[in-house]
Amino acid sequence: MTESSFAHRLAVRSALPRLNAGTRAVVNIGFLGPLSGPVESWGLPGLNGARIWEDWLNDAGGLLIDGARHPVRIHAFDCGYDPEHSMEGARLMVQRHDVALLMMLGGDTFTPVRDFLMRSKVLTSTLLPSDLSPDTPWLIAPSELHPIYNVTSVDWLGRARPDLKTVAICSQTDALGLPSLATYRAAFKAAGIGITKEIQYPPDQTDPASIVDAMMESGPDILCWSTSYAPMVHAMTEYAYAKGFEGQIMSCTLDNYPALVARTSPEFMEGTVFQFPDFDDPLLSEKAFFFNQPDMFFEEYNRRFPGSWSAVSWEYVATLEIWQAAVEKAGSLAPASVLAAMKQLGQVTHAFGPAQWWGEEMFGISNALVGDWPVVTVQRGKARIVEFGSIPAWLGQHGGLLRREMSDLGQLWQQRLANGGWAYSGEAARPV
Repeated sequence: MTESSFAHRLAVRSALPRLNAGTRAVVNIGFLGPLSGPVESWGLPGLNGARIWEDWLNDAGGLLIDGARHPVRIHAFDCGYDPEHSMEGARLMVQRHDVALLMMLGGDTFTPVRDFLMRSKVLTSTLLPSDLSPDTPWLIAPSELHPIYNVTSVDWLGRARPDLKTVAICSQTDALGLPSLATYRAAFKAAGIGITKEIQYPPDQTDPASIVDAMMESGPDILCWSTSYAPMVHAMTEYAYAKGFEGQIMSCTLDNYPALVARTSPEFMEGTVFQFPDFDDPLLSEKAFFFNQPDMFFEEYNRRFPGSWSAVSWEYVATLEIWQAAVEKAGSLAPASVLAAMKQLGQVTHAFGPAQWWGEEMFGISNALVGDWPVVTVQRGKARIVEFGSIPAWLGQHGGLLRREMSDLGQLWQQRLANGGWAYSGEAARPV
């Protein structure tokens, strides 16, 4: 978002007078996500990373707004991945804490609260841009472009391993799984890789046997777990190992992959493809980044929260960094002013380099940042980036194919709003 990184700005500020006389009220930030349950690895590690950001910023003097420094405080609410609990948390964040920003995982837990949040004009972030629509003007997806970045790994694999001709895919049938399934369908078709089997399973299924057996019976070169929950990714990978699968494994996330390497073998996991690097990866030091030293954040995270690093450990921090830069540019916490500041600069530096606001053609609103995304493989038991794939370049060639696959699974914004039963118009939401 700015020419200097978060770490650089903190270093400069720490050398300046604190201006304690100008310190004002606390700025409240909300974290509404899964801190327990099967989706915990996409919530709790993100809160852990945000706590580091909170401490570092406050130690440097706080958020600078119109010449005064403000301490920040992150309030967290555990909604699991339970839509019934998300409204309780949303009301708490808005009515009691008056949050200036509400961070969410999104998906099925955003749907029941979007009416309330949009009416309340709460600037809200999601990790799932498939939540976006013209009826969500205060919703942004600035750090993760799930699941569209999955096209980069398929594109790379098609070029790096042209001998792999077929794939079997599985996905749970929820707001995390179905958009991912549509994206993988499109990506494999664009790469000329045939789909031998597709399994859609209930989100509460925990037994991998029937899923993996059916996938392996189709004789694929690749087994793709799409965006299955972390416990299922582990269970299915271990089951495929036990059944003697010798082909390629692909997954959106691979949280706690060292445990999988230990429970299977380094040889079995070698070359597994996913989308989320460790932040000590040498290639990250060559990218424009919201931290000057991502390895420093990685080291601090693992020191404070050992064994919990996941796909989202840094993503909520990336959102906070972009929000902070916009607040300080606008000199205001007003959602309209902050959102305008985000958009005015046009090109924003997100985690993996320059990105542009995008989404009109897919979501009906350009509130998502799109740029490069890393392709990661397991190499000798360690995650390593093999390429930064261009999402805009892929969309330029195959965007129509992705729209067709999204439509086939009912994931276009028009289809989702029709199913959701409401629409946003001006000042308030109205039933449809």
